[in-house]
Amino acid sequence: MRLQISHETVYSLTQAASRSIQYLRLTPRVDRCQRTESWVIEGPERLRPWTDGYGNTVHVASESTTHDSLVIRVSGVVTTRDTAGVLPLDDGLPPDMFLRETPLTAVSAEIAGFARPFADTRAAEGDIAALHALMTAQADAIAFEAGHTSVFTPAASAFSTGKGVCQDHAHIFIAACRVIGLPCRYVSGYLAFGSGDVATHAWAEAFVADLGWVSFDPANRQSATDAYVRLAVGPDYAAAAPVIGVRTGGGGEEVSVAVQVEQVQS
Repeated sequence: MRLQISHETVYSLTQAASRSIQYLRLTPRVDRCQRTESWVIEGPERLRPWTDGYGNTVHVASESTTHDSLVIRVSGVVTTRDTAGVLPLDDGLPPDMFLRETPLTAVSAEIAGFARPFADTRAAEGDIAALHALMTAQADAIAFEAGHTSVFTPAASAFSTGKGVCQDHAHIFIAACRVIGLPCRYVSGYLAFGSGDVATHAWAEAFVADLGWVSFDPANRQSATDAYVRLAVGPDYAAAAPVIGVRTGGGGEEVSVAVQVEQVQS
């Protein structure tokens, strides 16, 4: 699928800030399921690119003049390929590094009790069967509803609430995979729906020996298809957020985000 993507984030302040620094993980990753034909990032006065420890392309966007708004825009064309949700066996990141617990993916007693039966499924039927069963059970247990959590809500809180959105589902799935002994990581990106709607999105990838990283999107009850574009991976949202930053001064922040993804001809 050939996708034209446009993504604009606008920060408006009622009180001006004297300095802002944003970390932008808004460049599609290079892997076997997607190829970037063109990509442009526009933002504050300075944009400095670097590669983080997870292989994500990051731009440090800094604004040192007094300002009451910031505008970050990215646009380009990405060609995607449906690989049945499977990525290469080795992308340079040791799988066991994603067994490490983080504050957002800590395992609570409730999550442990929910996930533990799938260890038996894993032993009897294998990793893939256990992971798909886990994804389906989680989708049944956690209602997809906005307004109950934030991007910094821990998996344990979202699970206890029984409601959340895509990043909550990703965090819970990562925590549950740790219970059954499988490395799992967070993915941020875009998802274009067949209806033409589009959103920034988050899902998870679990490591299956002799196969590779396999994607699971409990919020949509499926593995990634060619409608998904991968931006960044990490142990949780904090490490893979598309835009995150700090500022000096300023107040009364409002954020507006506009994303468009259109399928275009080759």
